[in-house]
Amino acid sequence: MKNKIAFEEFEKVDIRVGKIIEVTDFVKAKFPTYKLKIDFGNEIGIKQSSARFKSNYTTEELLDKQCLAVINFEPRNIAGFQSEVLVVGVDALAGGISLVRPVDEAKLGAKLY
Repeated sequence: MKNKIAFEEFEKVDIRVGKIIEVTDFVKAKFPTYKLKIDFGNEIGIKQSSARFKSNYTTEELLDKQCLAVINFEPRNIAGFQSEVLVVGVDALAGGISLVRPVDEAKLGAKLY
């Protein structure tokens, strides 16, 4: 196992549940990518992100899906687009990236523990 961290370090990463409310192609990105607008509920609001899920999901498959995202990273400028949160994914067996999301419907803005 690489680079063990203390539990207190993990607690600093704020991962929340959001709902993808808009999906558009990100044509300027280096890799096949979407621009996402994600609703995290009243406390956090709507944030935008770029996500490399294009090889695994159509826009219709992502729209209205819940996802998990890190909301307390510094925003990143990706090909002129301000990505405010990091949507998390894992390597899919068939290749590409699989979206990490709750199995059951969760409250928007709910924190991962």
